[in-house]
Amino acid sequence: MKKIFLPYLDDFLLNLRTNNYSEETVYNYERDLKIFENFLSEIGVEFDNIDKKTILNYKAYLASEDRKTAENQPSQKKLSSYSINRILSSLRSYLKFLIDMDYKTPIGPEVVKLTKTPKKHPRVSEFEEIVKLIESPSRFEKNKVIQLRNRAMLEVLFSTGMRISELINLKQSQIDKHGRIFIRGKGKKERFVYLTPRAQKHLKNYLEVRGKTKSPYLFVPYRGRNAREQAKKISPNYLQAKVKKYRELLGLNIPLSCHSIRHAFATYLAESGANPAAIQILLGHESLDTTTRYVHASDRYAERIHRKYHPLKE
Repeated sequence: MKKIFLPYLDDFLLNLRTNNYSEETVYNYERDLKIFENFLSEIGVEFDNIDKKTILNYKAYLASEDRKTAENQPSQKKLSSYSINRILSSLRSYLKFLIDMDYKTPIGPEVVKLTKTPKKHPRVSEFEEIVKLIESPSRFEKNKVIQLRNRAMLEVLFSTGMRISELINLKQSQIDKHGRIFIRGKGKKERFVYLTPRAQKHLKNYLEVRGKTKSPYLFVPYRGRNAREQAKKISPNYLQAKVKKYRELLGLNIPLSCHSIRHAFATYLAESGANPAAIQILLGHESLDTTTRYVHASDRYAERIHRKYHPLKE
């Protein structure tokens, strides 16, 4: 099987870096485009010869169980329509770059059409369920340090609405004495988020037992003899798995994740009358449209609006 290479791929990735995209974002683009390279190699089609039929076959390939990963290994599961669209969007961006640079390209980005995604009814947990989840480390963790650390992480998540990636990369130097946290988030967008007095209390409890560590990160793992001495941070998979375990132990029937806590943060602020523009700033969203998905997500909020404003309510 002849290896097919995408022309000017290194230039495309360099363009992303010079436009201040994060290394993680650059890696994601490269990984997605490697999948397309592998696909072309598998079907024996050079990049200069791709056409609309190639793209149609590629979309079918991405949706199949025979798909290979970027490392050219058999896939473990089918991709969701959202994941397929992310991969297709990477290809679109690459084709657009070729055109912008006046490089030859056999098709335009408009040929790569995204797939239809299902519209899911957003489900937001009851406030009492979120509180039980946040408090669950105190109930289920036997190790005192892990108990205080995990409780502090969940308290900080719900207090600030930050992303899980922002939480695990959080450093103590980012927090001032008033509980204000400076975040450089997705797309290197900068913002402030805020700790509630309750979250500050639980963070203080954790810091009192955290001990000395070479790690610059606020939340550190406690695995192995010298774990605290290593410059490590909590894995996002660890925290996601813990949240899932706590949910199951509590018997909560609505799927909850770290993102659900962020979602709930925004929804409950909206239910309490918070301005959507303020919520947008706190969440670090580029567009207000993204924020309004949270604002309108609560069934309870919709019910209250209905009861208050319906013309025949009496």
